Amino acid sequence: MDKLHLWERYKTHLNVNPAIGLMLDISRMGFPNDFFNDMEQRMQKAFSDMAELEGGAIANPDERRMVGHYWLREPNLAPTGELAAEIEFTLRGIKEFAAGVHDGTVTAPAGKRFTRMLVAGIGGSALGPQFVADALGSAADRLRPYFFDNTDPDGMDRVLAEIGAHLRETLTIVISKSGGTKETRNGMLEAKRAYHAMGLEFAEHAVAVTGKDSELDKTAVLEGWLARFPMWDWVGGRTSVTSAVGLLPAALQGIDIAALLEGARLCDAITRGRKTRANPAALLALMWHHATAGRGAKDMVILPYKDRLLLFSRYLQQLIMESIGKERDLDGNIVKQGIAVYGNKGSTDQHAYVQQLREGVNNFFVTFIEVLKDREGKSMEVEAGVTSGDYLNGFFQGTRQALYENGRESLTITVDRLDARTIGALIALYERAVGYYASLVNINAYHQPGVEAGKMAAGVVLELQGEVLSYLHRAQGMEFTAEETAAAIGAEKEVETVFKILLHASANPGHGIVREAGETVFDWRFHSER
Repeated sequence: MDKLHLWERYKTHLNVNPAIGLMLDISRMGFPNDFFNDMEQRMQKAFSDMAELEGGAIANPDERRMVGHYWLREPNLAPTGELAAEIEFTLRGIKEFAAGVHDGTVTAPAGKRFTRMLVAGIGGSALGPQFVADALGSAADRLRPYFFDNTDPDGMDRVLAEIGAHLRETLTIVISKSGGTKETRNGMLEAKRAYHAMGLEFAEHAVAVTGKDSELDKTAVLEGWLARFPMWDWVGGRTSVTSAVGLLPAALQGIDIAALLEGARLCDAITRGRKTRANPAALLALMWHHATAGRGAKDMVILPYKDRLLLFSRYLQQLIMESIGKERDLDGNIVKQGIAVYGNKGSTDQHAYVQQLREGVNNFFVTFIEVLKDREGKSMEVEAGVTSGDYLNGFFQGTRQALYENGRESLTITVDRLDARTIGALIALYERAVGYYASLVNINAYHQPGVEAGKMAAGVVLELQGEVLSYLHRAQGMEFTAEETAAAIGAEKEVETVFKILLHASANPGHGIVREAGETVFDWRFHSER
């Protein structure tokens, strides 16, 4: 197709949303002429399904709970006045607490002002806040953010070393809906130890975001933490960024959370509309369906041409893959649904993997994200009449064209500027697109049995570790191979797991296990420290 025909196709299919400063271009997707007509009935069903969810329908039959992240930015849509009041009360509480920290009403011990915050969470309880913090942070941040987003001891040591002596003026926010999430619990305990090592009381620096009466909530009450904010069972972790999970850290950092919520609210209003071609979330879902044949046949590559959107692909990985990656559909059929998501940033991607995108295996479609405003103020010229931002725009357009010329499909999202309002709109756009796509392929986007299975499997490993270490500590003075150890505790079928447990335990002094070399690694012998 020549460029004039492409221009006509662009004009025909460009979706423009001035209320949120966002445009969606689907013209470089190769859908057939009758695609929208063929999909319209299914799309209308998706609109109806979403309306039922927003009305308070049970979305997760496994846990008998609603899904209502959209109420967070428009409480009057909540199915009960009580829920609406809770949302509004929590938002006021977040603003008041943040204001108290900023003006010195809420302080660390000895009246020392907080200048930093450490967020301990996992999955959506960390990815959302991290994305917002990185996208909207600046040198003028009221509190500098740090994150424990894993249970990796070295990772936590690195964060604590970076905070250093400023731990005395660091507020720690522990985020866990159930209060029993092990990664978050471990981060809390590691942080608590660091505070105590400096002679500080953890409770005087701690805030909880958790479910009412959870294990974490009870701990915060018992120890007298500075504050507690709710996580409701109708807000999933991956859609929690406009709840206290994301809003509290953002407000403390100094981000305009009112603008973020307003962007999300406006985008919700636009994407609630039932006119398919006027609805950018519906168009996204339909393009995903076209590109992947409705069964995950191709990967989704996210390429934002803006440094501040670097973490957006990581955020979308969880939102999309945890929501869409399902073994069974709503009728119980095995369907193995999913869309793999990965990404980098422009123009870095052009020095990373665009070579393969253009000339390698055609197993993907690209979403470009273009930000029109380069920076606040005027840019210098790096060449006559050309700025650094002009180069970035040129690389974006060049890559888009190069991919098209080689038969690679792409979408482009264009936003006017990158601010809190835009970030809120992008979050809401993708949240709703995920819901629509799930309806199109007849799956439940709001439960995650695979995640729970992984947690249960980890629990089994740790239980077996207890048996292994206990046996070796009882058998003082004796050495055993992994096979001998497994046989001794009646776990012959788990010998590989026993071997991995022994390797890890012997590499870390706290477990008191020593490894003696043998002819091969499988002849290595393990014993308790003498």
